[in-house]
Amino acid sequence: MGTYRSMRDFTRTAEPAGAPPAGVEGTGRRFVVQRHRARRLHYDVRFEIDGVLVSWAVPKGPTLDPSARRMAVHVEDHPLEYEDFEGVIPHGQYGGGDVIVWDRGTWEPYKSDDPAAEVAGGQLHAELYGERLRGKFLLVRRDGGARDGKEQWLMLHKKDEHAVDGWDAEDHPTSVVSGRTNDEVAAAPDRLWRSGVPASEAEVETHPAAPQVDGPSDDELAALDDLGASGTWEVFGRRLRVTNLDKELFPGRDDEPPVTKRELLRYAARIAPVALPYLAGRALNMHRFPQGAATAGFWHKQLPDHAPDWVPRWDRPDVDPGESTTYLVVDEAAALVWAANFGALEWHAWTSRTSAPDLPTYALVDLDPGPSTAWDDLVLLARLHRDAFEHVGVRAFPKLTGRRGIQVWVPVTVGPSFDETRAWVERLSRTVGKVVPDLVSWRWEVRERGGQARLDYTQNAVNKTLVAPYSPRAAAGAPVSAPITWDELDAEWLRPDAFTVRTVLERVAERGDPFRGALAGDQVLPPLR
Repeated sequence: MGTYRSMRDFTRTAEPAGAPPAGVEGTGRRFVVQRHRARRLHYDVRFEIDGVLVSWAVPKGPTLDPSARRMAVHVEDHPLEYEDFEGVIPHGQYGGGDVIVWDRGTWEPYKSDDPAAEVAGGQLHAELYGERLRGKFLLVRRDGGARDGKEQWLMLHKKDEHAVDGWDAEDHPTSVVSGRTNDEVAAAPDRLWRSGVPASEAEVETHPAAPQVDGPSDDELAALDDLGASGTWEVFGRRLRVTNLDKELFPGRDDEPPVTKRELLRYAARIAPVALPYLAGRALNMHRFPQGAATAGFWHKQLPDHAPDWVPRWDRPDVDPGESTTYLVVDEAAALVWAANFGALEWHAWTSRTSAPDLPTYALVDLDPGPSTAWDDLVLLARLHRDAFEHVGVRAFPKLTGRRGIQVWVPVTVGPSFDETRAWVERLSRTVGKVVPDLVSWRWEVRERGGQARLDYTQNAVNKTLVAPYSPRAAAGAPVSAPITWDELDAEWLRPDAFTVRTVLERVAERGDPFRGALAGDQVLPPLR
């Protein structure tokens, strides 16, 4: 197990660090064969022996053909928890690639009662009772020692009633668990594993179902309207103490009256069914303006001690001294209303989930205008990115920031690190920037950009603050960060703050949510040349 642990960074890998369970139920020892595409395709053949999975990598796969001899490389033992792992190991890690459970079942030694001693002696006699592999197998160590530190073995099938001449593993490329191929698992892995936690808590769904909630009823909205300046509002099955409901939080614009706190809470409740899928399962950084958008705001990440017990939260592991330890997680609609009542005028959810905070689910392009950047020039940069994404065959979704800019969100399957998504976005955006070099600066400091726009790939990092879809912005009229379609980049009405808390709900009711495709985290970023 020491070799296994030394080769893996358990803050990133989807494999479990693991410890053998206290007891193993069922009859027979377990075995598993995993079809694994890392640097090259191979089959990992693993036998349960003395509390671990003793393992061999078989490049051409095991076979039922008794005339065939398969090379098998004796690799490090794996923990028992890895037996049913099917998913993606992040690139850059030892064994990075996609894995399916190609076969599984039970086995027993047929020459002795001590298989560990057999392995040490250079021969393992194993009778397999799997879904694909059945019968008696022999693994035998070759003379000549190790190569690259690994023992070279041969794997063969005995001539018995289960032998099949010409049998080839590659004729059976699917998982016995899911029926999927490696390509299908790589495109949309269902699971990954966390390290540093008990095995019972290690399994994580990479595509949890988006919460489905109904909006507030007419009676619930009427109850909010009927409250005085403060009171208790029952909504989404929760009782919330709401305060200062008549306070003006957003100055008016275009001759409209200011937006009050009561109106913000109404908006939060009504938009919750639409916004919740983008917030659930993610830590929320709250940008608070308790005295309103016309005053200075501040970032509030730590969930306060006075938050109700029912408010969902996440305790961030391994935080440095002075960092926030507990974050709000908007896993239910009432939590969004609570945040708005707490003075969070803006909602900034992490681009990774709490289940895997170091693995992003989006790659992000942030078109950040400079003081001299005209709106038409920023739209031109967005159109160029639209063309670039179409050229490389990548699905991407634009969104107005509600202030001055445009963002593009690219859904990705869990696996690449933030370093990898940042490098990918940088390469794409630098290619776009070469088309219009007079419009773009790559300087970090605003004062050094000469008024030019920045294509900010650095937002691809853990705990970066990118405003969530449909979040209000702290500006006059309560504009929102509204998703748009690529075609709407050509619309005459387009401006970064085109929609507000008073208008965006009607848009969603009429046209739906154009950002929904960003929730499909099944996309693998192609190499850029």
